[in-house]
Amino acid sequence: MPEDGPPKIGVLALQGDFLEHAGILRKLGVEPVEARILEDLEGLAGIIVPGGESTTIGKMMVSSGLLDGIRSFFYKGGPVWGTCAGMVLAASATTGPRQPLLGLMNALVERNGFGRQVHSFETELDVEGFDEPFTGVFIRAPFFEDVGPGVEVLSEIDGRVVAARGENILVTAFHPELTDDPRFHELFLREVCGIHERS
Repeated sequence: MPEDGPPKIGVLALQGDFLEHAGILRKLGVEPVEARILEDLEGLAGIIVPGGESTTIGKMMVSSGLLDGIRSFFYKGGPVWGTCAGMVLAASATTGPRQPLLGLMNALVERNGFGRQVHSFETELDVEGFDEPFTGVFIRAPFFEDVGPGVEVLSEIDGRVVAARGENILVTAFHPELTDDPRFHELFLREVCGIHERS
């Protein structure tokens, strides 16, 4: 990690709630970088693919070159966190209509698995490794219908996977950036990116 400043974490800024992620990252002492073009991936310690509309984000990632760029970043060991639409994009397959996918996690995703906008809800989640429940904010949320080898399930609702991680990837079906609880951001920085608090 360079010594001349805080680590840089990219937030895909094509569409969706990237500003909320950036605000939490700043509070945790890292520098958020709004990623819109391929060159924005250079020098990043990790990247977040935020919530939004997964089909729209996927098409914009294709046209900007960021779909292949983030894949390359990931397969070279770069940490990735997908929230809501980002969880859809991270999956290897979807039950819904065909759309561009990053295919970073061996999982089958159900888009809008918990219903449409009017079915949005909040619930307390038991999360592997957390001492206290985490408030999950679900907005047109997906879930993983099935996961393959190498995927560690962190949280479920009625057997439906809503948080999981792999070697250098984290996914959440909900929106931690819409809460005041930084534990998932801390988890991503510490355990996925390998960024430790500076004394």
